[in-house]
Amino acid sequence: MIITFYGQNSFSIKIGDINIIIDPFITGNKLSKDKVDINKLNADYILLTHAHQDHILDAEAIANNTGAVIVSNFEIATHYENKGFEVHPMNHGGSWDFEFGKVKYVNAIHTSSFPDGSYGGQPGGFVIEGEHKNIYIAGDTALTMDMKLIPLSTKLDLAILPIGDNFTMGVEDAIIASDFIECDKIIGCHYDTFGYIEIDHDEAKRKFYEKGKDLMLLEIGESIEL
Repeated sequence: MIITFYGQNSFSIKIGDINIIIDPFITGNKLSKDKVDINKLNADYILLTHAHQDHILDAEAIANNTGAVIVSNFEIATHYENKGFEVHPMNHGGSWDFEFGKVKYVNAIHTSSFPDGSYGGQPGGFVIEGEHKNIYIAGDTALTMDMKLIPLSTKLDLAILPIGDNFTMGVEDAIIASDFIECDKIIGCHYDTFGYIEIDHDEAKRKFYEKGKDLMLLEIGESIEL
């Protein structure tokens, strides 16, 4: 399993021969638009946690280029199905066995609307079990007690958590979240893209380290392998 960071909450996850794109917001992100060419991205699936622009902006372009299946909650999936895209709708607590592994759609506490203000359903996160490695993609969320449910069914190897504060969890709450999900290996996301969520990288890493945890803040385009 190879995970690559494209800025904000945008990642690619390669599981075997399958390429998954998470929350593609690249061309509108000043930190990534000159570093990542969306026309060169491979995607078999696009997973969307919610409908905010900084999570869906490039979904249509990538799906048009690749024929990727868009996976999200019922409302978001229906939105794209009505535009002619292939979709797989999900909802909270539900799981599905895809060709690359099992995906469960889990709770997140946030808001969700499309850029035009239309309803985007309830936000969520994804737990992915594939290649004997399990990861949790929290999406945009506050700290929530529901996170404690995840390790009851899935032992996580890695979690992708928002740490930018203001709109989501900050560093301190993300540390608590890592306790709730029983996972000490964390990739941070949803930080630095704009002024409200700029963070001190060294301080964030230090706070995780002091709790015996590993916070990775990847450079745009950087990959890790599980």
